Amino acid sequence: AAFSIEAGLAQILAYMLANEHQEKPCFGMITTGGSFVFIKLVKGESPQYALSRIFELRNPGNELYTVLGVLKKLEQAVL
Repeated sequence: AAFSIEAGLAQILAYMLANEHQEKPCFGMITTGGSFVFIKLVKGESPQYALSRIFELRNPGNELYTVLGVLKKLEQAVL
């Protein structure tokens, strides 16, 4: 079975909208194993979300280190 970023977007947004902590932005990530996209959801009267660009491990520069850097920054923001 093939996985796609688009197929996971609706599901992760549903999970993020169900988050009880509405006063803070909610962060998420979709991965296919080789592609990564980060999501930020800001709740309010009209919830809004934003997507990062797609990070690919198969690019010549191997963007795994960029993905790890984003994850570390998210960890620091949560703690």
